[in-house]
Amino acid sequence: MSSKIFTSESVTEGHPDKVCDQISDAILDDLLCKDTESRVACEVLTSTGLVLVAGEISTDCYSDIPSVVRKTLGEIGYTNPEYGLDYQDCSVLISVHEQSANISVGVTETEDREQGAGDQGLMFGYASNETDVLMPLPITLAHRLSEKLAAVRKEGILPWTRPDGKSQVSVLYEDNKPVRVEKVVIAIQHDHGVPNEKIHKEIQQEVILPVCEDWLHDGTEFLINSTGIFEKGGPEADTGLTGRKIIVDTYGGTGRHGGGAFSGKDPSKVDRSATYMARHIAKNLVAAGLAERCEIQFAYSIGEANPVSLNVNSFGTGSMQDEDLEKIIRDNFPLKPREIIDYLDLKNPIYQPTAAYGHFGREPKREIVEWKENGEVHSSEHNFFTWEKTDKAESLKR
Repeated sequence: MSSKIFTSESVTEGHPDKVCDQISDAILDDLLCKDTESRVACEVLTSTGLVLVAGEISTDCYSDIPSVVRKTLGEIGYTNPEYGLDYQDCSVLISVHEQSANISVGVTETEDREQGAGDQGLMFGYASNETDVLMPLPITLAHRLSEKLAAVRKEGILPWTRPDGKSQVSVLYEDNKPVRVEKVVIAIQHDHGVPNEKIHKEIQQEVILPVCEDWLHDGTEFLINSTGIFEKGGPEADTGLTGRKIIVDTYGGTGRHGGGAFSGKDPSKVDRSATYMARHIAKNLVAAGLAERCEIQFAYSIGEANPVSLNVNSFGTGSMQDEDLEKIIRDNFPLKPREIIDYLDLKNPIYQPTAAYGHFGREPKREIVEWKENGEVHSSEHNFFTWEKTDKAESLKR
């Protein structure tokens, strides 16, 4: 019997890097509400009392970026000057210009040319049958812990907690199957003067046990605020940047990563859209029982529609050869950028919810989105997390 311990981490929505991801995607959503053809590459940096928005945006509409920034910060919980970043009083600096025409000429669809990839690069998608959401267990538990840290703060269950926080879970595997959780690490920002004993007891009771109870054992170790104090946090303690949590966003280190971040990018960027498609394909293959674990790799060239390569790896768990799985993929799924965008319904304001607690392993849903334009409130209904659907599984079985 082979055994190993694998660890994944997650962060709360108040972590400085995740703050930047959410602002980037909130700006993207605001633009897509008004102009679905918007081309957006929006990056954010945040530090003490400061949010800097930079990037390339081409659109036919107007976005009140400072208002979007402040609204997002307020929703996250940066509502107190003591936190080092306050949604009402922070400085918002903007440095944005249009997308390069050199890029647009290869990406924009015309009568004579189909839409090409927005950049070169490689993208990976992964799925595993070890959880009901077909994700690796360590990152799944880590995300649920981080979500719980935010929930107990927002619901007033643990009112001494602050927005910044992290989780980390180490899982013992035997013969590639998860057996139990060996260690849980929690770091949670807190108010001044909260005793360590209170932090340890209440985090175990209100956060760790509700999430991890089925996987714990007598020897599981809890490491909570290991430095003994975490009063100063958020952007005041650690400068935040968009796209710096790409492993948190994906599979927690299981499988490989092509290196491209997601947040702030419209779906013409294959870093985002093709990675979502790779996850969708891998998840449907596993849901269909064609593999217990599956990893898909795409590679694209800027301006070209077809992927330059497709690789399938079922890690020896497939019901057929990987070459045969590749043929199934090519016969059943769209792989060109425009086809992917249409298939997954990606030209919509659906991205801010992806920017915390992972882009994968989420429940597909349909919700109403509201926005302001010309002083009036508008609304529309959209499908979220479409790449998480397993609607192809039954046909793949046949």
